[in-house]
Amino acid sequence: MRRRILNTMIAMCVAVGLLLGIPLSVIAWWWVSDNAHQTLDSRLKLISDQLIRQEGAEGTVPPGELDVDAFRLLIPEDGRLTVRYPVDGGSDAMVVIGDRIEGATLGDSIGLGNAGSLLLEIPLDQVRDDQVAAVGIVLVVVASSIVAGTIVAAVTAGRIADPLIDLADRAAAMAKGDFRSEWKSYGIGELDRVSRALGDANAEIALRLEREGEIVGDVSHQLRSRLTAIQLRLDELSMHPDPSVVDEAEAALEQVERLSRELDEMVAASRNDPAVPTDIDVREMVHTLIGDFRASFDAAGRTISTGFDGRSVAVSARPGRLREAMSVLVDNALQHGRGTCHIQVDDLPSGDMLRVSVSDEGDGVPDELVSHIFRRGFSAGRGNGVGLSLARALVEADGGRLELTSRRPAEFSLVIPSTLGRRAPGQDAERPAGEPDPGVRHDRVPHR
Repeated sequence: MRRRILNTMIAMCVAVGLLLGIPLSVIAWWWVSDNAHQTLDSRLKLISDQLIRQEGAEGTVPPGELDVDAFRLLIPEDGRLTVRYPVDGGSDAMVVIGDRIEGATLGDSIGLGNAGSLLLEIPLDQVRDDQVAAVGIVLVVVASSIVAGTIVAAVTAGRIADPLIDLADRAAAMAKGDFRSEWKSYGIGELDRVSRALGDANAEIALRLEREGEIVGDVSHQLRSRLTAIQLRLDELSMHPDPSVVDEAEAALEQVERLSRELDEMVAASRNDPAVPTDIDVREMVHTLIGDFRASFDAAGRTISTGFDGRSVAVSARPGRLREAMSVLVDNALQHGRGTCHIQVDDLPSGDMLRVSVSDEGDGVPDELVSHIFRRGFSAGRGNGVGLSLARALVEADGGRLELTSRRPAEFSLVIPSTLGRRAPGQDAERPAGEPDPGVRHDRVPHR
């Protein structure tokens, strides 16, 4: 914006300078020429008075008696005067006073009737020099005006653009969660109004986030208390003499522990705690997911299968986001699809992304619903319409994408960052077959 304001004002100054400078230059040129003619005319009038005074009673000048010295004082420097006057006998005499002028001349003449005539000339170069000097003065004035206008434009552009840049920086800081910015006034009514509005929004958002943080803390405390109580009951059940009861109690304890870790991740995300991206073994995650859903699919008389192509290692700072998104897609396939639910994991050719596709053999998504299925609150059947919207938000928060890649049968694809593009060539070949990849997180946190 600064450059736009500056360019606009400079263009305006240049346009005004041209509109005034060109006519003033022409006027200055003509004025110098006209002034030279007026000077010559005034000198000729004085010379004519001297000539008339030297004439006798008959209106003639005796031959050889013309007082030339009286005229020299009235001739300009480097000028030349030609005098024609009547003498005795009825003839005219001519006298030239001054040196011969080389080149073009500027002259003016005056006729005296029976008393003769006068012609006064000066070098045209003298007039041209004065004309060029006058035009130069006009151009200097115009250029000085443009320079002064440019300085004023730069100051004005800075006075307008700097507050806007400051407001933009403060708004960007607010968008990143920094609500400590001080919203000041700039002395410009419109900008001050925007600053006050952003300051009010900053205070309101900070207050709401503080309240939400308090609510999250309270909910976390209540959930942890209930989870601890459940864990104590399950610990008691794990000592039951019936082995089947013990197995179920231990499985329930494992789910409680996993739910506790999920709760920790959600609380950390709500507090915007920094998280370091880690490598996640998607293959292990999918197997855990199938284990959690297999009983539900068996109860519905359906099957769930998987396929893998590549290393299947993703990068995620919050693994819970990927788990929850995949869980939503599989649960949708269970609730709304038919036949086999298939989960396919592939490394994309680009080498830095991983695709997880979830499909089934149902009727798919009707054409009229395609543009609405990711909208929060929209549901085509059972459910509250939050699942797909939440899944897309979770994936995008982790740097990925969630799209409907096939309508009939329905197929949803998760595209997430992968570590394949960061591996040095041949690094996988150096690791013995079957040995786990060091640094890859094998996560078995539950999905349901």
